[in-house]
Amino acid sequence: MGFLLTPTIQSFSIASSGILFLILLACTFFTSTEAYDALDPHGNITIKWDIMSWTPDGYVAVVTMHNFQQYRHIAAPGWSMGWTWAKKEVIWSMTGGQTTEQGDCSKFKGNIPHCCKKDPTVVDLMPGTPYNQQVANCCKGGVLSSWVQDPVNSVASFQVSVGRGGTTNKTVKVPKNFTLKAPGPGYTCGRAKIVRPSLFIQADKRRTTQALMTWNVTCTYSQFLAQKTPTCCVSLSSFYNDTIVPCPTCACGCQTKSSQRGSCVEADSPHIQSVVPTKNNFAPLVQCTRHMCPIRIHWHVKLNYKEYWRVKVTITNFNYRMNYSDWNMVVQHPNFDNLTQSFSFNYKPLTPYGDINDTGMLWGVKFYNDLLMQAGHVGNVQSELLFRKDTSTFTFDKGWAFPRRIYFNGDNCVMPPPDAYPWLPNTGSRKTVPLLALIMAFLVTLVFYAYA
Repeated sequence: MGFLLTPTIQSFSIASSGILFLILLACTFFTSTEAYDALDPHGNITIKWDIMSWTPDGYVAVVTMHNFQQYRHIAAPGWSMGWTWAKKEVIWSMTGGQTTEQGDCSKFKGNIPHCCKKDPTVVDLMPGTPYNQQVANCCKGGVLSSWVQDPVNSVASFQVSVGRGGTTNKTVKVPKNFTLKAPGPGYTCGRAKIVRPSLFIQADKRRTTQALMTWNVTCTYSQFLAQKTPTCCVSLSSFYNDTIVPCPTCACGCQTKSSQRGSCVEADSPHIQSVVPTKNNFAPLVQCTRHMCPIRIHWHVKLNYKEYWRVKVTITNFNYRMNYSDWNMVVQHPNFDNLTQSFSFNYKPLTPYGDINDTGMLWGVKFYNDLLMQAGHVGNVQSELLFRKDTSTFTFDKGWAFPRRIYFNGDNCVMPPPDAYPWLPNTGSRKTVPLLALIMAFLVTLVFYAYA
């Protein structure tokens, strides 16, 4: 019996190992759905609701949105914020913003509220709004810059006069179910929390006032919630190898029969202009490519000097529906602590891991290349980066010169597989085995041991 049992246990052990291997392998092909971003661990959008004065049936509040994300901004057509009232509140008036719908105000006679909906949605006013309808930090069309790129324009505000609500700190009820769209999904907002009242320093800096009551709402971003497929990919090349590593096939989706109905457009199509939609339609319409991504970033190792090495970065827009204004790119590479010069991009180091400086943020120069035009002959921007060599770590071997991770406008881009990176010619030809062949060989081995 012992002799018959041993092969069974051994086969079970091998099969279990095989199942564990396949599970671990499958996990590498899926992106985490959590909102945590390793390169911006504390990034969020905080909504602060400050009650500034009481009224006979409610209060006047200033609502401020702070974008504390280092490199993720909100582009046109801008943000929209929503919530659900805890009681039967209405909005009598607004300054610096407006609700998208008024709702049913038929119960009111004479003075009609600005909004009577139980779940109002607020949007920013457009630039050029009359001054008597503005408040500080309003009227930008909902566009919100990232914290690093433009901290002054990373704040948005509006004022709201609320009726049929509480008139003291003890009777006010905090709204529920806050939502934030930018302009689509992606953000998840937590519960409103009552915090210490905000302080305000007067213009002469000699007097400080404070809000009567304050609550905060924190909203975090998840790329998976924003879109089911990636939005950008990375291709690679180098001076020491003729191989150009393209973006992975189907990195942002595949061309299917739906492409005949307008999901992608051939670059030489004579009807490109006719398929470009109205300005309010921001669904991607990409050029038909192997990768099907709206954005491709190409990293080319260009030159090698005695004490320096040089990289050329090109960002290409394949989206016929989008001009990317105030775009930014985040690159993780161990040599960023020795970046000497960025020739036509702005640069700022990011330190998500404390003192380790291996992450850099790059963005366009204002009025020069901060607008990445839609797909076409001018749909790209480029720059060169000059790095000083650290003799203790520098090498062109084993793909060290290529980035570990790249983000575009806050979204993680799809990188080529590491075994496809250009290699040094003196290392000889690499003998690679396709991943599928390895899996099939492993399964055949399992079957052989199980029934031997």
